[in-house]
Amino acid sequence: MKITNIKTFIPWVGSRNQMLVKVETDEGVYGWGESGLSGREQAVAGAMAHYREFLLGRDPMRAGALWQEMYRSQYFEGGRVLTAAIGAIDIALHDIKGKALGVPVYQLLGGKHRDRVPAFATTAAEPGPEMIEQAQTLMAAGWNSIRFVPAGQHSRDRFEPRASIAATVPWMIKAREALGGEAVLGIDYHHRLSVAEAASFCQRMPSGTLDYIEEPIRDETPEAYEALRRLTDVPFAIGEEFSSKWQFLPFIERDIHQFNRLDICNVGGFTEAMKVAGWSEAHYVDLMPHNPLGPVCTAASVHLAAAVTNFSWLECRHSPVERLGFDNSEIFPVQVVLDGATYVVPDVPGLGVEVDEERLMREPFRFSEPPHLRREDGSFTNW
Repeated sequence: MKITNIKTFIPWVGSRNQMLVKVETDEGVYGWGESGLSGREQAVAGAMAHYREFLLGRDPMRAGALWQEMYRSQYFEGGRVLTAAIGAIDIALHDIKGKALGVPVYQLLGGKHRDRVPAFATTAAEPGPEMIEQAQTLMAAGWNSIRFVPAGQHSRDRFEPRASIAATVPWMIKAREALGGEAVLGIDYHHRLSVAEAASFCQRMPSGTLDYIEEPIRDETPEAYEALRRLTDVPFAIGEEFSSKWQFLPFIERDIHQFNRLDICNVGGFTEAMKVAGWSEAHYVDLMPHNPLGPVCTAASVHLAAAVTNFSWLECRHSPVERLGFDNSEIFPVQVVLDGATYVVPDVPGLGVEVDEERLMREPFRFSEPPHLRREDGSFTNW
């Protein structure tokens, strides 16, 4: 079997672009993959064009060797653009291998540990009465793992960290009181805080209010996370923006965090994700995969979650209180099934996703930008 074509698509689905890749072979078997570098998809498409030049004619069954060749056959190693391209191709190669061998992808990873993959949902409303109502709706529908967003999350132009903290803390306390001790509650601060601000946020709440805080600060300096670790007992869920096992290294080895928000479409596909998963298991860090994209990313994440023992919850952006439209059934007529608050692990060969390529091509790429946030003094801050 040989690779005969690598096709890229950047359709607008729901509220954002999806960066999809289709790898075709001379035996008619094909595979789908997805890149996770949202907002900079054209950069990934450029990297994909470079990789296509030397991947045509190669054996798609040698995913591990091709991963190493793509990563190492350039002077400038790694980086989010390259690993996002490598990851999309790697996922597609696993889809091909599963179809060629007649087995689900999780069988290629060692077999499944679970038949269903628990998911967590996110409340759309910012802190306030509606947020609590949405969380209660989720719990009534069987979701016991719920993530909140902070005050100011939906602003398009301003974000003031201290004001957000002051407005968010009281409602986190009320959420715990209203939802009880069985609910797993977290909040995603989207790396918008400093060490001091994140510590202040956590210290203002009774211990046990939150089961985790996600991405409270930026990740460039592991020592900053170590400093924050000394200032709070709230578990950390971080790593969705990490692009390789090397970026995970200091956080895992220094026991800084408790949940890995690994993004299989950013970190380099199954080949790299399974290495991070095994490494995390040795340090008792659970996977809590980042899944903000489309059905291909969801399927890949479900197979990964099925094949590892150290797993907690998979992100889901389609719930009774949130509909982002990423799982468009006309474009993706076959996709992994969400049953209540769990994904059913598919038993069909490959990923278990089919794409209407003709329909896909009718959805054009759109340039889009996330908010460019400023503080009240006019300075730029993190989105």
